[in-house]
Amino acid sequence: MNYKLLTSDWILTCDDDFTIIKNGAIVFENTNNNNSYNQIIDIGSKDDIVSKYPNIDIEYCGANSVLMPGLINAHTHLEFSANTTTLKYGNFLRWLNSVISNREELIEKATTELIDTQLKKMLQSGTTTIAAISSYSLDINSAINSDINVVYFIEAIGSKADMIDALFADFKAKLNTALENRSNNFIPAIAIHSPYSVHPILIKEVLQIAKEKNLSVSSHFQESDQENRWLNYSDGEFSDFFNNFLNQSKSLTTPKGFLEQFKNIDNLSFTHCAVANKDELNYIKKLNGSVIHCPKSNRLLTNNTLDLEHLENINLALGTDGLSSNNSLNLFDELRTALFLHTNIDLNKLCKKLLLSATNGGAKALGLNKGILAKQKDADIISFCLPNSCEEIEDLATMIILHTNHIDKLYIQGKQIELF
Repeated sequence: MNYKLLTSDWILTCDDDFTIIKNGAIVFENTNNNNSYNQIIDIGSKDDIVSKYPNIDIEYCGANSVLMPGLINAHTHLEFSANTTTLKYGNFLRWLNSVISNREELIEKATTELIDTQLKKMLQSGTTTIAAISSYSLDINSAINSDINVVYFIEAIGSKADMIDALFADFKAKLNTALENRSNNFIPAIAIHSPYSVHPILIKEVLQIAKEKNLSVSSHFQESDQENRWLNYSDGEFSDFFNNFLNQSKSLTTPKGFLEQFKNIDNLSFTHCAVANKDELNYIKKLNGSVIHCPKSNRLLTNNTLDLEHLENINLALGTDGLSSNNSLNLFDELRTALFLHTNIDLNKLCKKLLLSATNGGAKALGLNKGILAKQKDADIISFCLPNSCEEIEDLATMIILHTNHIDKLYIQGKQIELF
C-alpha cells in the first residue's frame, strides 16, 4: 500500500466542531487505482504523526499553508454554461422568460469541450465534488470522464397531465444510462425540478424509484416570491406564465403538500428555500432534509436571501447554481458573496459556518463519506497558501474565504489531480 504524508501550518478538519490543528499532518492512501476508495489513515499534530510513520517521506505544503477537505458544490447546472450576457436578471419571471427564449441557442452551445473547461476550472478552485442537476443529459459524458466526483441528478420536469407517461419514460431512459455508468466518482441520483413544474403523479413515480434504488434526491423549493404566491394562492406573476404556456389556472400543489411527498428518502435536499417560512423549514427538518444555499443566484434572480438563523438543526450545504444564474462556479467566490450578504451574524462565526456548508454539509446532503479530514473518510484533500501568516486561530476561516481563489494541490480519493 502506498501512503502520502502531508504537513502544513494549518489543518481545517471541518468536523462538526470545526477543529483546527496548528502545525498538523495527515496520512492517506495514495494510489492511482480508480476502482478503490482511498481513505485517510491518520491525522494529528506534525510531531505525533511523523513519529508514528517514520518510513514515509514528508511533504510540507509551504509557508502559511492550509490543508482542508475538498470543497463540495451541492447544487450546480452545467448545461447552460454557455451563458454570459444572454439571460436577464433582477426578477425571476424576467429570467425564466429569457431562458425559454434562448434555451435552444444555449443548449446548442453546451458542447462537451465547454463543459469540460468549466469542470477543470472548478477543480482548480478546490472543488472535488459536485451535484450536477441535469435536465437533458448533455453533460453526462463530461461528468463520467472528469476527475471530479459527480453526484449526477437526473431531473424530472413537466406538469401537464397528458404528458406524464412520455415524461416518465424519458426520465427512466436517462436514469438507466446514468446507472449503467455508475462508478466510484459518478453516482446517479434523482432531482425533482420544483413544486410548480412537476405533476404530483410524476413526482410519486420518480420518488418510488429513488426509494427502491436508494438514490439521493434533491429539489428546488421556495426560491422566489412568485413561486410562493402561486403555490399558496394560485395568483401573482406566475398566473400569466402558467396560463399562457401551460393553460393552467391553479397550482397543482401547496408547499406543504409538496414536502409531504418526500417521506422516507435517506439523502434529501432542498435548494434555495429563500422564501420558505418556519413551518416549511421545520417540515424539512422533520424529513431530515438539508437546505442548499445559492446566495449569488438568489441575489441575481429574486433578491431574496436565505435566513441562516432559521435553520436550527437543519444541515446547510452550499451551491453555485449554474452559469445561467451566476458569473462563476468557483465556490470561494460563492463563499465571499455569502460572507457579505449575511450581515446579521458575527463575521468569524459566519465564516466557520460557511466553510462547513461547503465541505461537511455538502457531504451530509449528498450522503457521501467526504467533507471531513478524519480517519476512514475519503482522501479528498486540497492545499493552498495564504498570502501572509494568520496570527489568531479564530481569524483563520475568515482569512481563507477572503484570500483564496485557487488551490495548489488537490487529491480525490487519494489520487493527485493535475490542475494546470
